[in-house]
Parts: sequence; C-alpha cells; structure tokens
Amino acid sequence: MPRPILATVHGAALRHNLERVRRAALDARVWAVVKANAYGHGIERVFDSLRAADGFALLDLAEAERVRALGWRGPVLLLEGVFEARDLELCSRLSLWHTVHCDEQIDMLAAHKTQVPQRVFLKMNSGMNRLGFTPERFRSAWTRLNALPQVEEISLMTHFSDADGARGIAHQLEVFERVTQDLPGERSIANSAATLRHAPQTRVDWVRPGIVLYGSAPDFPEGDAARWQLQPAMSLRTRLISVQTLQAGDTIGYGSSFTAEGPLHIGVAAVGYADGYPRHATTGTPVLVDGVRTRMVGRVSMDMVTVDLTPVQAAGVQAGFGSEVTLWGAASNGTLLPIDEVARAAGTVGYELMCAVAPRVPFALDGDEAAA
Repeated sequence: MPRPILATVHGAALRHNLERVRRAALDARVWAVVKANAYGHGIERVFDSLRAADGFALLDLAEAERVRALGWRGPVLLLEGVFEARDLELCSRLSLWHTVHCDEQIDMLAAHKTQVPQRVFLKMNSGMNRLGFTPERFRSAWTRLNALPQVEEISLMTHFSDADGARGIAHQLEVFERVTQDLPGERSIANSAATLRHAPQTRVDWVRPGIVLYGSAPDFPEGDAARWQLQPAMSLRTRLISVQTLQAGDTIGYGSSFTAEGPLHIGVAAVGYADGYPRHATTGTPVLVDGVRTRMVGRVSMDMVTVDLTPVQAAGVQAGFGSEVTLWGAASNGTLLPIDEVARAAGTVGYELMCAVAPRVPFALDGDEAAA
C-alpha cells in the first residue's frame, strides 16, 4: 500500500477562479500566470482548466516549451525575458513574447539575426525596484527598441509593489501613466491584487493574475478567499497512521515543545517537512480531521505531524486505514481549510506552501483520488 498522502488539483476550481478574474477584468485580456510549475500545481495538470485564458505567462523557456507541447498556439509571455542571446532563437521558433527590462536585452535583440520580428513587453521600474527601466530612462529604451527591425510591436508594462496593502498603487500608477501617455502599444500593469482591489484604473489591455487562479487571496488577511469568491485549486490530504493517549505532563515529539495539561488523544499523520509541509508550523496551526477543524501540536517531523483529536473523538485507525487529515484545501466532505490560514500560522504565505510540495508527494486530478 502506498503512503497515504496525496495532493489533488481541482480543475473546476481553476476554471471558477479564472472566470472570477474575467468578471473583475471585464474586457481586458487575461494572462494565466503558470510560473513555478503553475505555482506547484503542475503546468500539465492545470492546462486544460486554464486554456480559456488569452495567454500564458511564465518564467523560463522550458516552461514555454511545455505549454507549446500541450498544443497552445496563443500568446506565451516570458515574464523576465531572455537570459542570453541564444534564447532569442527559441523565442523565434516558438513565437514567444518576452519582457525587456534592461539594456543588455536590447543589445541582444539588436544583434539577433532573424527574419521574424518579435513582440516585446518593455518594463518600467515605477517603484518596485526589481526589474525595469527607471521612468527617466524608459522613453529612451522605447526609442531604441522601436528602431530595431527585430522588434515587431512594443507593449508597455510595470509591476505594483503595494497593490495588496495600505499604500496602494496611486504613486506608481501616476508615474507609469505620465511617462507612457503618448506612447503607442498595449499595456499590462495589474497583478492579482491590482486586478481585484484596484479596478477599474488597472483594467487596461492585459491583466496578469497569478495566485488568485489557485484560490489564494492576494491580500490576506485583510481579504480572504471567501471575500474574493475564490476556490482552492489544491488540496493536500493524508491519513492518521497512529493514535496516542497522553496524560498530564506528557510531551510530544522532538524538543518536547508541547506538554499535555491533562488527558489528551493525539493522532499521528503521514506528512512532514520532507513532503513540503512547513517545519516552522507550530502548535495551533489549523488542520482538518475527518472534515473537523482541529490543530497541530508539537514540532513537525520529517515524515509525521501530530494533531489534537479532542474535537473529533471518533477519529482513529481501523484495520490500517486512518481518518482523513486535510492540511489545506477541501476535505472529502467539502469542508474548506484555506491555505492562507495555514500559511499565516506557519509564518509564511500561501505561495510558498503551494510551490514547496515535494516531488515525493503524488498528485492527482479530480476523480483520481483512490490513493487518498
């Protein structure tokens, strides 16, 4: 019998979340962002559910090749552009659009020998201070690109640093609009948070939703999945493999970080940090046992965690088959445990939990969950 841990990807949830973005974006076209192997969900597993998007945005050429191999013939955007000159050959062959954020990438384009001019997205650093040309240098970069026969069309883009918080986007939006007001080309400025929180001023030609497609709120805890009408696209479930009965003063696990104050039933579940569950999750991190909310107790081990069975006394292990434990997502009975709540209790964000699921964890699509 295989170890009873399974990550399930929910295609219906992906389709629902994409439609939610469509309602927010109205007539803007939608990039489905599938970088980091579709935020840990798997590009091949999410493709059919997200193919109603207008394009796929991702990070590297290997991911672009995978999308093309799945039969996608629409736009594909490299969000960080090319990393070396020979990458432009593959951009030509696969008809990839790519971001230009530095002089070196313009130099590579200028030296590129091709009969097929390329579509580029010129990126402005409007205050994020990661990638892009400063406002003072943006127009000169546009002029250089516009003079190149290797460039077919120039779109304009930027990225907001505080779309999910109190500072907001006004300071960056003003800079972007002022510098680009008379430049031709399509615009793309809105990430997940900007798409949901700052419409209609960010509703331009393209929006770039990432985390919202996978059911996580971009502004948690101010907003949550319920507020934004999002559904979890991944459920990580396992089962109890043992039950222990503690007395007052007994401790649990490495470091004896939890001490029972009285009689306590705990369940041992088959998941640990080697599966990608965060080692820094502490006592109190929420879990579901048979769809009932309870808490983690003690320290996360490599292959196991321990959970408080007080709210679900009927849980246990019978004939080697233990009660279901949901680490995040949807339990089999439909009860939801938002990944954002788990991430917050563990001192991180939902993005990291999704992307950190380890290779040893089997994945399934809806309807193929026998291993659970």
